[in-house]
Amino acid sequence: MSNHSINALAGQAVERMVSGADQLRVLVSKGELGETIIDAGKATRGGIEAGIAIAGICLGGLGTVTLAATGAGRWTYELCVSSCDPVIACLASQYAGWALSHGEGKSGFFALGSGPGRALARKEPLFEELSYRDQASRATLVLESDRAPPREVTEKVANDCGVAAENVTFIFAPTQSLAGGVQIVARVLEVALHKSHELKFPLERIVDGVASAPLSPPHPDFVQAMGRTNDAIIYGGKAHLFVTGPAADAKALAEQLPSRTSRDYGRPFAEVFKANKGDFYKIDPMLFSPAQASVTAVESGETFHAGGIDQKLLDVSFG
Repeated sequence: MSNHSINALAGQAVERMVSGADQLRVLVSKGELGETIIDAGKATRGGIEAGIAIAGICLGGLGTVTLAATGAGRWTYELCVSSCDPVIACLASQYAGWALSHGEGKSGFFALGSGPGRALARKEPLFEELSYRDQASRATLVLESDRAPPREVTEKVANDCGVAAENVTFIFAPTQSLAGGVQIVARVLEVALHKSHELKFPLERIVDGVASAPLSPPHPDFVQAMGRTNDAIIYGGKAHLFVTGPAADAKALAEQLPSRTSRDYGRPFAEVFKANKGDFYKIDPMLFSPAQASVTAVESGETFHAGGIDQKLLDVSFG
C-alpha cells in the first residue's frame, strides 16, 4: 500500500485550483468555520478543465486525467485515467462512499463525499479491507451537490478527519454542470476497481490500471445529466487492469467485468433509474461497470478481453 499522504498530495492540487480560480472559472470562498469552499459549476460557469482538475484531486494525487481525441464515432473526445496505485487512488479516495447529511426534506442537505478526506475519517466498511490510513493536517472532499454543506456537516467532517475546520476544503459541482459531468465520467477506472472488489478479486493483486470513457454532453435535467455520465462508462467505457497471479484468474475477471453481464444492460441509464422509481439499490449493481475490459496477467504476459462499446446506445443517451 502507498506510503504517500493523499490529502497532502491533493492539497497541492487544491492550492493550484485556488490560485488559478479565474482561469478555471471557479469561485473560492470561506465558510462559517473558515473552511475553504470551491464552487465549480453552480454560481459560476466552471468547465472541462475544472472538471479534470477536480478528478485529479478525487484521485488523491495518485492518478492522471487527460482529454484525448479518439477519432471514432460521433463522440470523438474521451477522458483518459491512469494510476500506478489504483486501489488507493480509486477506492480509498475517488469512490463516492461517504454519505454526509443534515436535516430532512428540501431544506436538508445530503451529498456523497469522495476524495482523500475519506481516508482520514475511514467511516465506511470498505476501509476494513483497505490497510491504507492517511495522516495529514488537512482534508479535501468533493461533493456531487449544487451547494456547499452547512456548518454541522463541516464540523462532522473536521472531527471525523481529525483536522481543524479551517483546514477542510469542500469542492462541489452539480451533475448538470460541465465540471460535474467530467469528474463523474473520470470515475471509469474507479468503477472497474469497485466492480473487481464486488467480484471478490483480491485488491492487492491489482497493480496498475488505465481506463477511458467518452466526454458526455451536459443536460439541464438532473436525471438526464446523471444518465449520460453513467452511460459514458456503461456503454462507452474501456478499462485495462494489470494483475498478478494465475492467468486463469485474469481471464475470469475480464469475462465478468463488462457491464453487459448485468440484467439491466441495454437501456439508457435514465430509463433504468426511472423504471426503478429512482431507487439506486433496486438497480443491478453489476451494471456499474465499463463497457469493455482487458485484464493482463503480468507474470505470464497474457491479456484477456471481453465486452465492447455500444455506439448506438451512446447515441441514444447523448442525444
